Amino acid sequence: MTTPVRLRRERAVSGAVVVVLAAVNVVDHLLHPPWWVRALEGAALLAWARLDGLTWSQLGLGRDRLGAGCRWGLGAIGVVAGGYVVGVLLPLTRLAFQDTRYDTPLPEALRTAFVVIPLGTVVLEELAFRSVLWGVLSRHLRPWQVLVTTSVLFGFWHVIPALRDAASSRGVSDTVGGGEVAVVVGTVALTTVGGLVFGELRRRSGSVLASAGAHWATNALGVLFAQAAWRMAGP
Repeated sequence: MTTPVRLRRERAVSGAVVVVLAAVNVVDHLLHPPWWVRALEGAALLAWARLDGLTWSQLGLGRDRLGAGCRWGLGAIGVVAGGYVVGVLLPLTRLAFQDTRYDTPLPEALRTAFVVIPLGTVVLEELAFRSVLWGVLSRHLRPWQVLVTTSVLFGFWHVIPALRDAASSRGVSDTVGGGEVAVVVGTVALTTVGGLVFGELRRRSGSVLASAGAHWATNALGVLFAQAAWRMAGP
């Protein structure tokens, strides 16, 4: 049975994790460290959670759930890839894949998709939200509350990059309409929905591998299909 003292401590730890994640987010976007620093940040969060008593299973990294995590993750990758194939093949939606950031030489795109994104983005964000934060919240919240809380915070995690993108690209703001505010609100809403999907994969599989697979596919396959879209557009 959870005592009032223990409950207060668990809530305090959860609050501390949220504060640390907010600080990491701000510092990373101010200093722009190399991608491998973000991987180290994820490892540090994981070490903190272990020192606080969370088990590998509570962190979604239990060996008994690795198989389920791989199956769900591979399934998610297949679904995302299928959707991207349709999107690139249809002229109406192909333009959405022509992101100028990824109109790069193929070796650079492959490095981004298979090194920078998985180690510099997915590792940190999955360990932060679907492992450590999920684990500490699960000690004092119901499963649906954990899912919603981590998803909403995951959405707010993307406020700073949304502000940067809106400020640097008038085209984005003009397309969305409403300027920076609309871009930020749209980004937070979209990433919150993404967080709900990733979180549900984590919940159903019991493994962070499932959400990490979906997260990697969404980001990294987007880079690779952007390459395809640019090449289909011709010179």
